Amino acid sequence: MGDKLILDHVSKEFGDGDTSVKVLDDVSLQVKAGEFVAVVGPSGSGKSTFLSIAGALLSPTNGRIMIGNKEVGKLSSKQMNKIRLDNIGFIFQSSNLIPYLTVRDQLLLIPKLAGKPRRKSEERADDLLKRLGLSHRTDHYPESLSGGERQRVAIARAWMNDPELILADEPTASLDSERGRTVVQMLADEVKLRQKAAVMVTHDKRMLDLCDRVVYIEDGKLSEKPI
Repeated sequence: MGDKLILDHVSKEFGDGDTSVKVLDDVSLQVKAGEFVAVVGPSGSGKSTFLSIAGALLSPTNGRIMIGNKEVGKLSSKQMNKIRLDNIGFIFQSSNLIPYLTVRDQLLLIPKLAGKPRRKSEERADDLLKRLGLSHRTDHYPESLSGGERQRVAIARAWMNDPELILADEPTASLDSERGRTVVQMLADEVKLRQKAAVMVTHDKRMLDLCDRVVYIEDGKLSEKPI
């Protein structure tokens, strides 16, 4: 199965000339199939920029990114959109659910955007909701869900197109430690079960034992040792 994500000597600068700020500084990382990696660092360390580049939302100033076996920098914007839709599942700090869609419709929107057949998508949505203990919430709207339920819907949505790579940005930030742990455990189980790859940016050290590997980021540099 090999590497699902490779960042190869990636740097990112904002601005130009004397006013430029280097947010990522020569970052390299490989994430394999079945591997769940945590990226830990203080606020302002470059975590969000790192995740945006790993998710093909931002282009690096220097370096190479491979998602699956495709080099992202060589793709057109249309191909990049396709990679984001087909290969990557995003889970954000707040669940980012659409207020006027039911739980089931939140999930069905993803394959619809990718042009996938509805019947198969409905079966997958129902299966994911069942696995994440949300079957009784199928027709509910986000406002009537607890924080933990909303985040589980976001996880289910991220898995809808069966992506190779999951990117999670502080997925436990709005949850108490017990609910947060449940959410991260679900991610870890799914990564192992389906041999996917996942990267979780977090500052919540209580969750790190659920990850296979922890890398640390500070001042735009990655290190395998605590900084």
